[in-house]
Amino acid sequence: MKLHQIVKELELEVKSKVLNLDKEVSSGYASDLLSDVIASAKKDSIWITLQIHQNIIGVAALKELAGIIIVNGRKPEAETLKKAEQENIPIMVTKLPAFEIIGKLYRLLR
Repeated sequence: MKLHQIVKELELEVKSKVLNLDKEVSSGYASDLLSDVIASAKKDSIWITLQIHQNIIGVAALKELAGIIIVNGRKPEAETLKKAEQENIPIMVTKLPAFEIIGKLYRLLR
């Protein structure tokens, strides 16, 4: 499923200025521990987290993730958005808790 379809279906708010929301999303990964994401997330996954600092962009770029969904209505820091735009990593936010958005994403991708 394309990232722009996920944004629409899950009513996500895109926070970073990205040129390409046509990335294909293969799966999802949920964790707030950066080392866990580095060890286990798969390329083209969408990452669900509550982390808002700029290190999430480094991890997403390293793992070639399709994008990041930040949960619980949290907003990414300004430096995080700046780095996301440099790396062309889409950052989306939702007011929903991780449990709910993960369930909805799972249904979309299956």
